[in-house]
Amino acid sequence: MGIIYGYARCSTTETKQDVARQLRELRNMGAAPGNIYYEYESGAKQNRPEYAKLLAKVSEGDTIVATEVSRLTRSLKQLCDLIEIAKNKRLRLIIGNFVIDCSSQIDHMTEAMLQMMGVFAELERNMAIDRVKSGLVNARAKGVRLGRPKIQIFDIPKKVIELWPLYQDGTITKTDYAKLCGISRPTLYKYIALLTDS
Repeated sequence: MGIIYGYARCSTTETKQDVARQLRELRNMGAAPGNIYYEYESGAKQNRPEYAKLLAKVSEGDTIVATEVSRLTRSLKQLCDLIEIAKNKRLRLIIGNFVIDCSSQIDHMTEAMLQMMGVFAELERNMAIDRVKSGLVNARAKGVRLGRPKIQIFDIPKKVIELWPLYQDGTITKTDYAKLCGISRPTLYKYIALLTDS
């Protein structure tokens, strides 16, 4: 019997979504912690590093488990590609309670069912994109300002203000300035623009 590998994914960063629930479910599905791949990437993205590592790692007789098809992909084309890989490598796919055994001849009904799951995952993603676009249009129509709030002079950290004279007289470079303040250079540029204008 082969190895059971798990794959978990969330679209946004750890602060907004958490893969912990998926990881617990994958362990319950038989995937050992060292054999679980997870990442924070869009399900429609073509190049996902951990997903690519997983597909490179699996070999004949292995099993890939995921909690739902949308965790694996939100692209029907990618799902069809995964089915082909599973057929060629003779893998088993377990997606929630749905088992697709490609170690032998996969029946057409099972493959069609899996593809339909992919269609709905892609449709759900496209509908979500449309909802966001519609929301933005409505917000603009109502005069709502979109994007991050503009940085004000009182938002500038104390350290940046303290070191401002040293930057102005050339004692420290922009790189040193950013490091000493513990901020990125792009953030520093915004602060410099405000201090220059004030």
